[in-house]
Amino acid sequence: MSTAAAAAPREERPPGAPPRRIAPPDRTRGGVTLAVIVSSQLMLVLDTTIVNVALPDIQRALRFSPTDLAWVLNAYTLAFGGLLLLGGRAGDILGRLRVFQAGVLLFAAASLAGGLGTESWMLIACRVGQGVGAACASPNALALLTANFPEGPRRTKALAAWAAANGVGGSIGLILGGMLTTWVSWRWVMFINVPIAIGVAALAPRFVRGPTRSPGRFDVTGALTATVGLAALTYGFIRASSDGWDDIWTLAAFGLAVVVLTLFVAHEARTEQPVVPLRLVAEPARARSYFLLLLLLGSMFSMFFFTTQFLQEVLGFSALRAGLAFLPLSVGLLVSAQRTSTLLPRLGAKLLMLAGAALCGGGMGWLTQLSENTSYATGILGPMLLFGLGVGMLIVPLNISVVAGVDPKGAGAASSMMVVTQQVGAALGLAVLVTVYGAASRDAARNPPAGLDPRELHHHILAGGMAGAFTVATGFVAAVFLTVLLTWRNHQGQPSTEIQPSEASPSQAPGPAAADD
Repeated sequence: MSTAAAAAPREERPPGAPPRRIAPPDRTRGGVTLAVIVSSQLMLVLDTTIVNVALPDIQRALRFSPTDLAWVLNAYTLAFGGLLLLGGRAGDILGRLRVFQAGVLLFAAASLAGGLGTESWMLIACRVGQGVGAACASPNALALLTANFPEGPRRTKALAAWAAANGVGGSIGLILGGMLTTWVSWRWVMFINVPIAIGVAALAPRFVRGPTRSPGRFDVTGALTATVGLAALTYGFIRASSDGWDDIWTLAAFGLAVVVLTLFVAHEARTEQPVVPLRLVAEPARARSYFLLLLLLGSMFSMFFFTTQFLQEVLGFSALRAGLAFLPLSVGLLVSAQRTSTLLPRLGAKLLMLAGAALCGGGMGWLTQLSENTSYATGILGPMLLFGLGVGMLIVPLNISVVAGVDPKGAGAASSMMVVTQQVGAALGLAVLVTVYGAASRDAARNPPAGLDPRELHHHILAGGMAGAFTVATGFVAAVFLTVLLTWRNHQGQPSTEIQPSEASPSQAPGPAAADD
């Protein structure tokens, strides 16, 4: 690849101009394009867990109260989840590459400021800033990926890399957080984002082509109702996890979410330029993929949460060792996602997804046998490997199905909906399973084996609660298996989606991405 080609200026095209079709990137340039986009998503995903292991140090350094400390995590989740749809729509109108870069740079600035913070409120404010940046960057990163890699084998491989980044980001965050907190300082869990974000923002204009902007205006009513509704829904799940489903603020948050999101749907059905075209959710095949992602992410993030607690509380692992313990899951997912992208054209999605759901179910079912006597080698290692292999076989075809057949104008909305589904699935799954954990823990405390000392009794209660939570999570995975078995129609040659050409917009033509922003 020549220097001149790499540095060629992007063509400015007015909104409404027909897109100019360009040749797909060569292998080297395409590899850099994919690395830039996937690196940004990996950074955003690992930030959901990298802070977890640093919380005790953060609490001591910035004098957080135990109650306020949770907002170091919740502030990011609320801002990210609440603004996702708005971030995707902003990319459609203002230019996806432009909004993506702005989001990445805002994320970098907030990370730098958070690492330099000297008061608790400063860090929480910076976590909100990170969430806003992530909400701008993440949906537009996925839309840029679909624009740069046309439907077919190249997009399948690109989405496999995207899915792998989403899957392993959480465990990489735990490992990095443990290393940085142990060897340097908690502040580096924030600073680590800065060079990554600056590198992504610098390389994106040279290697990532942004499709032509869509003419239009912001749907202010839709944007406000979507933001308030999603923020209320996310807060409701956060509150339910810590204070229970019958807490007054939990009920108030869910009530507000129901009212505002109902208004959002009613408004979107009438407006000419919606934040989210409702046809994206109304198509049965796509709606089913959203539902399956919801279940899968709910079980996956709950596995991260409870297994981390078991490793540290029952087995006595350090934060760093607990992070490293997730390596089998990460390796299994990476290998599985890569192989799945290769096997899809030959075997079709249905067979691979059934095998993936069976592996996930086997791993999760194994975890229902947790007890105070379980060791890492006999009770954690195997389930992690099985679950990682299974997730890779599921998430690649699901991601492809969600964005298949979407015309360029709707790419931002479809990408936003997929990321929203992942966020809501993680929050919903954790809230439900924490409730199950509480009930199972109380049951274990009422019927303990005789002869346990206080420490052993504590471990027995924790393990009993987690085994109960994993039992329900196994039900989530079983629902995925049955849904695929009974409803997924396999199309040889179109292995990853059931969206037929007639369902796509007529403006979408096969082939490479459209011209730059």
